[in-house]
Amino acid sequence: MCRHPRRGEAGSEVTPPSEKGAEVGRRIGVGLMYGLWKPRVLGAWKVPATGPVILAVNHSHNIDGPMVIGVAPRPSHFLVKKEAFVGPLGPFMHAVGQLKVDRSIADRTAITQALGVLENGGVLGIFPEGTRGEGNFASLRAGLAYFAVRSGAPVVPVAVLGSTERRGRLIKGLPPLRSRVDVVFGDPFQAGDGSGRRTRKALDEATGRIQKQLAAHLEDARRLTGRLENARRLPTH
Repeated sequence: MCRHPRRGEAGSEVTPPSEKGAEVGRRIGVGLMYGLWKPRVLGAWKVPATGPVILAVNHSHNIDGPMVIGVAPRPSHFLVKKEAFVGPLGPFMHAVGQLKVDRSIADRTAITQALGVLENGGVLGIFPEGTRGEGNFASLRAGLAYFAVRSGAPVVPVAVLGSTERRGRLIKGLPPLRSRVDVVFGDPFQAGDGSGRRTRKALDEATGRIQKQLAAHLEDARRLTGRLENARRLPTH
């Protein structure tokens, strides 16, 4: 729990998500991801064992987030679009420590909760592209740079590969059951320039540095996993 309550929308108090809930979510993710598919996890040891960390994950399929939650070495709190919090899934996602964000506005509640996760030494997961697409980090929103520069937390690039290569026969919207999905963690890096500046120019420069690092990691991950040749042939959803 945060040592001091923070303020969100309309001055309401905001409580950071439950770390215990995120650990429960991680254990559920382990069972589901390893039970349904065959994750191959590389570089998980690169995630700092303690202290605030931001996982920057490429996003081309809906299973990318749950996959990282299940295979990451620490419980994580992902910023997830509010549209995913529907029906019984909403309370469940809250219970396992995930953060609902309204992408159409500057969501103060989500921002405050995310900063609270980092302030308390937790792991924040972000899809810096903002939405599902090619999953190639070609276009980044400024949110990742803001959280990285504001908190000083290191950024760990994460590449999820194989989730969109083929469609399952039983459930068309998911990868084939028991197919291999690679999750590659990269070296942590600092997004800021060390000055602590949070001006628009500083955030734009940080976004440029982040994009270069993430793109390089994705290329390395494709080469490491043998998926480089398939990179240009991946279908979009």
